[in-house]
Amino acid sequence: MTTENKLVLVMGGARSGKSEFAEKFVLHAGNLCGYIATAEILDEEMAERVKLHRARREKRWITFEAPYQAEQVFPVAGERTDAILFDDITIYLSNMLYGKNAPQGTTAEKAAVIRKQIQALLDAARACGRTVVFVSNEVGSGIVPDNAMAREYRDISGWVNQQIGEAVDQVFYVVAGQAVDIKRLAFRFD
Repeated sequence: MTTENKLVLVMGGARSGKSEFAEKFVLHAGNLCGYIATAEILDEEMAERVKLHRARREKRWITFEAPYQAEQVFPVAGERTDAILFDDITIYLSNMLYGKNAPQGTTAEKAAVIRKQIQALLDAARACGRTVVFVSNEVGSGIVPDNAMAREYRDISGWVNQQIGEAVDQVFYVVAGQAVDIKRLAFRFD
């Protein structure tokens, strides 16, 4: 199986089937696959979610824990695996916004810091020379949240998804377990 330098974004809502689709995509791209996990296990509910994700993966996976500074993991993951899954952008964004060394200031100021960190992530993913599949949630399709923190998260998440969507080679949107290649179908201004 040949490795390919390709970046992919897989998006969808909660329980849409996006992670399962992304895992299958990565398994088709390589024999030994990297899984960059961004979740921090801070409570029992998250521990159960992580346990379910791990149980779904077979022995072809090597897990790399990276709740912060995930760009530093790509060189090692690229050397050790044929294809890489990054699961997921929205948890990683939450870690960056509200975890250790969170940026301060207005939403626009925080977004500027986050966008630089996301660009470093994208640059590292491209430089590793492997197929890399990013998973992200579509959090902006519902109602406007009733509090400032949730609106800030929704806004920055949307901007980050746009940034990644523009940079990657393919974007899939998953609904009810069905994936559509939306970047291929997208309208482009000339």
